[in-house]
Amino acid sequence: MGARNRFAERDIALIALFAALVAALGLVPSLMLASGVPITAQSLGIMLCGTVLGSVRGFAAAGLFVLLVAMGLPLLAGGRGGLGLFVSPSAGFLIGFPVAAFSIGWIVERARSVNAFWAAAGGAVAGGVVVLYAFGIAGMALSLEKSLGEASLLALPFIPGDILKAILAGFITMSLARMRPDSVLSRRNRHFKR
Repeated sequence: MGARNRFAERDIALIALFAALVAALGLVPSLMLASGVPITAQSLGIMLCGTVLGSVRGFAAAGLFVLLVAMGLPLLAGGRGGLGLFVSPSAGFLIGFPVAAFSIGWIVERARSVNAFWAAAGGAVAGGVVVLYAFGIAGMALSLEKSLGEASLLALPFIPGDILKAILAGFITMSLARMRPDSVLSRRNRHFKR
């Protein structure tokens, strides 16, 4: 009963839809780097969870995705899934997905007076790059037995692509805000610049 009170049926459907979006973005061909962590489109999905759904719903969507991966569903790029991923070089990124989505949504919710593109792109950079990389680098350092500095160097090749994904998330969110303002839950019920 508590979960039903917390989320309306529409919210639950959107959470499931965005978890499915993150999974579908795993079908986009990935590029495996020497560090053992692939470059995928799934982080764009995590960014959109936050920019569109907001902090709580975005966290729930990303958390649902991580839960399904942990249960063994092959939803990560390359058809990977299972508990073994939580001790792999990409474990920190995977664990950080819900926290990143929450952070992004939290920032966008508080930037309602800012143009939708800038709020979403800024939130996506802060949460989807800075916060997510804090988890990802820590995970890489632990699993690869490297220092944080060495793990940070291994993560550098990912950053330009993720900044481009953050810009893309900004454009997608801005377009949704213009076409269907009520569909961008992170900015709903307030007057804001589109």
